[in-house]
Amino acid sequence: METFADYILGEENIVSKIEIVYYLSKKTNIFFDKSVIFKTEILRQFIEYMKIDVDKNMILTASLLCNCKKVNNAQKLGILKTYALEGALYLSELGFNKRFCKICEEVNRYSESNPREKESDILELADQFGGMLLSRPERIGMDTAEATVLLQHRNLKDVYNRYLNTFLEYVEETEGIELEDTTKITPFKKLVKIESETPELKDFVRKIAYEYSPEVDKKITERRKRIGETILNVDNHNPNRALFSKETTQKILKHIENTATTADD
Repeated sequence: METFADYILGEENIVSKIEIVYYLSKKTNIFFDKSVIFKTEILRQFIEYMKIDVDKNMILTASLLCNCKKVNNAQKLGILKTYALEGALYLSELGFNKRFCKICEEVNRYSESNPREKESDILELADQFGGMLLSRPERIGMDTAEATVLLQHRNLKDVYNRYLNTFLEYVEETEGIELEDTTKITPFKKLVKIESETPELKDFVRKIAYEYSPEVDKKITERRKRIGETILNVDNHNPNRALFSKETTQKILKHIENTATTADD
C-alpha cells in the first residue's frame, strides 16, 4: 500500500511537491506558509550552485516538511524546543523512514540528536539564514550582512556545521549578482521583496518557480562562467603555473616508465 511518503517522494517536480504539502496542510492543519517556500528556495539554490552531494529530491521534501509542527507563537520556549521532534514523529506516521525523520528532527538542535545527518546541517543553515531575512511581528528582517554575522557568531558559535563555510561562500557569490527590478537588486533582496509583496501563498509559489528561480539560475550561471574564464586567462599567462595536475603528471610518468620497460625488453 502506497504511503504519503511514497507519494510525495515519487513526485520530483518541486512545484508539484509544494502543491501536495499545501493540500496536506489544509487537511491536517500542519504548519505551511510562505516562509517554508522562501527557505526551500534558498536551500535549492545552495545545493545546486555549490554542487552539494545530497539527494536533491529527498532534501527538498524534507525542507517542505521539517517545520510541519511549528506554530506561529514561537515565543513559547517549550514549543520552540519540541516542534522539530514532534514533527519527526508525525512524519514517521506518514510513512517516512527513520533517517528522513531524523534529518527533519535535526533542523534545530533542541533534541540533541547526535551524530547529525549531513542533510540536517543544510536544513539548519537555510532555516536560520532564511528566517533572519524575513520580517516578524517583533522585528524587521535583517540584511544579508547582518544575517551572516549572526549565523556565524551567535547562532552557530559553539556548534559544528559542516557546510557553514560553503554556505557563506554561496551567500557572498549570490550577493555579487544583480537582478532586474525597478532598480538593480540582489537575489536575496528580491526574494524578500517578492515575499512581502505577495500575500497569497499560491501566487508566491508561481512567482518563485516561474519568474524568480529561472532568472537567478541564469544570472549565477553567467557569473560563474565569467569567473571561470577570468581565472583561466590569468592562469594561462602565469609562467610559474603547473602545466599538469598531480594526477595527470603521475599518469604520464607511469606511462613513460611502462614504455621504457617495454623498450628494454
